[in-house]
Amino acid sequence: MYILIGGAGMMGLDLAKTLLSMGHTIAVIDIDPLACKYAREKIGVMAFEGSAVNTTVLLEAGIRKCGAFIAALREDALNLAMVTLSKHFGVLQIMVRMSDRDFAEPYQLAGATHIIGTAELAIARIVNAIEYPQVDAMMHFEQGQVEVIKLSIPNLCSIVNRTVAEIAQNPHFPTGTLIIGYQSHAHEDLIVPNGSTVLEGGSTILIVTKPTLVRQTLDFMGLCG
Repeated sequence: MYILIGGAGMMGLDLAKTLLSMGHTIAVIDIDPLACKYAREKIGVMAFEGSAVNTTVLLEAGIRKCGAFIAALREDALNLAMVTLSKHFGVLQIMVRMSDRDFAEPYQLAGATHIIGTAELAIARIVNAIEYPQVDAMMHFEQGQVEVIKLSIPNLCSIVNRTVAEIAQNPHFPTGTLIIGYQSHAHEDLIVPNGSTVLEGGSTILIVTKPTLVRQTLDFMGLCG
């Protein structure tokens, strides 16, 4: 996919490097000539010097052919302008970095398909690390109504050597909580388990649940301190 990134700051350049490694064709736009030079020479992506809210620059960068546009500047007002212009030029996927949550509705109205609140993400990760040190990773969906958590299963955990069906049928297992992913060892692929999948000690699982049930889920597994 051809992806345009508006802003060659730390976030924009890291995104460019990561997306390039995944096989995408990447171009960045920035008013800083040094940032553009770095993008070309050190990362190996195309870079267009100029304002990402200038239609001439956007057209030169190929906005009409890009499959996704990422507005990655720190200033929400400029990101909002980029979202509006991307929508105008028919970009299907428009992602934006949001610093001020007051811009959430304007971004939606302008046509952003994905809004990433960088400060909120950082705060959520810190809070989760404090509240749930047993959790390897936690992701929020539907404005925090659903949680997907990644857990490493200790050898002495209560669910070791039990099947997914046995766990789900236990009356103490939180209703509405599902085990949706299983990785027996770090070198193995992540799979979608079925009822007969046996959970081994040292494995990793993905669980989807409600925020209010996270602690109950951990307690069921014997992972709460």
